[in-house]
Amino acid sequence: MPTDKKIFTDSGIEIKAVYDQPVPPNELPGEYPFTRGVQPDMYRGRLWTMRQYAGFSTAEESNLRYHYLLSQGVNGLSVAFDLPTQIGYDSDHPLADGEVGKVGVAIDSLEDMELLFKDIRLDTISSSMTINASGFILLAFYIALAKKQGANLKEITGTIQNDILKEYAARGTYIYPPKASMRIITDIFEWCAREVPKWNTISISGYHIREAGSTAVQEIAFTLSNGKAYVKAALEKGLDINVFGKRLSFFFNAHNNLFEEVAKFRAARRMWAKMMKALGATDPKAMMLRFHTQTGGSTLTAQQPINNIARVTIQALSAVLGGTQSLHTNGYDEALSLPTEEAAGIALRTQQILAFESGAPDTADPLAGSYFIEALTDEVETAALKLVEKIDAMGGSVAAIEQGFMQEEIAKSAYEYQRRIESGEKIIVGVNKFQAADNNPVPVFRIDESIQKIQSDKLKQLKEKRDTEKVNAVLKRLHANAVSGENLMPAVVEAVENYCTLGEIADELRKVFGEYK
Repeated sequence: MPTDKKIFTDSGIEIKAVYDQPVPPNELPGEYPFTRGVQPDMYRGRLWTMRQYAGFSTAEESNLRYHYLLSQGVNGLSVAFDLPTQIGYDSDHPLADGEVGKVGVAIDSLEDMELLFKDIRLDTISSSMTINASGFILLAFYIALAKKQGANLKEITGTIQNDILKEYAARGTYIYPPKASMRIITDIFEWCAREVPKWNTISISGYHIREAGSTAVQEIAFTLSNGKAYVKAALEKGLDINVFGKRLSFFFNAHNNLFEEVAKFRAARRMWAKMMKALGATDPKAMMLRFHTQTGGSTLTAQQPINNIARVTIQALSAVLGGTQSLHTNGYDEALSLPTEEAAGIALRTQQILAFESGAPDTADPLAGSYFIEALTDEVETAALKLVEKIDAMGGSVAAIEQGFMQEEIAKSAYEYQRRIESGEKIIVGVNKFQAADNNPVPVFRIDESIQKIQSDKLKQLKEKRDTEKVNAVLKRLHANAVSGENLMPAVVEAVENYCTLGEIADELRKVFGEYK
């Protein structure tokens, strides 16, 4: 018997009982506007890069996990840094107390970077580093290490997240005010185009916007608006959109609503291609939206954690069907702690099963032509464009963030989502329905509290053996470049090569730029 019950996606788009509208004009994968993917044959030519986000405790401990992951078939590393590293404090700083090595690896100097990648050639892997406010320093550590290994910098590949706007809007690990932060980012664009041309200079991140509570529509609207802001800042600096545009990448979340997520990825590609064309790009490669996906951390439940394996599988499948370029799958235990080695292994095997057993990669954009997917792609795009137009009317992302628009929209969506869970309108298995007395307790991964002392002792020894006179000279040069407006990256690389610490470099620029409050 027919029902008149209305069903909506998590973004509030109504889903019809049946879709019977004709599909839009014929498009091919690898062709503008890239709705169907950025490669003509997608995964038939090359599978997505399988990454596992890892980093904890000390560089030595994380190095052991990287070697394990590489031995299990990972072909790209994704580095998690601890909170002090993310906000530019050395491990012996008072504000680092209690946080060293907790949510990622502690990196204070080039010495730590050398230990992090011990016996791993940087010219044989692609590395993604989730680092923003201090991303320029970590990039300098990485490049300095690659030089020490004798690598050809023109061939080094990887990504720094380097997306500061979403920090102001959703995440909070900023250091400097917006204007100074945007200057650092465009310095990175300019320097990398010359020195490390295959490096992705920014990963414009919707992931953390979604984790903060946004809908799928808000995720791509806010992320692409931030992307426009970075492009405009680079254009104002006189950079060539057809050069730096090829090195922009994106980082999206994958949640449980399979079809809305696939539609989101397809819509985002189409929107970005049109945006870049309107901003002056003429090279198709500069119009391509290339993206990394991570499965949704906020969707994982502490109750019945083994259920998270199913959630991660659905989310990973949405990313593959949506045409991701690289993928990280979360461990099932991440609502409880950093992933254990077993959980990380299962997460990687999930990707490998999708790649080699599911058939999902066998043809490009396999859901193309589905009445539902095509209609939903259009509706997600229409709803996201309305938000982009609002942000444009405010003067762009920086103005929208300064006015609190993005933050308020995300907060409202997060509140509404939680209200629906608590009322029972939205069912979360094992949480508000199908609960169990025994919630499948699992072993959790714990970080030793001695890590801070270990890192502090290493810092003390480093400062005793390095050339203090050189350290002071290169920091003075960095300060002068910051004041004059000269590109900062050569001075930062010189500073790390002389074993200046992350905190010393960040502090030198705090003296010039101040801190964002």
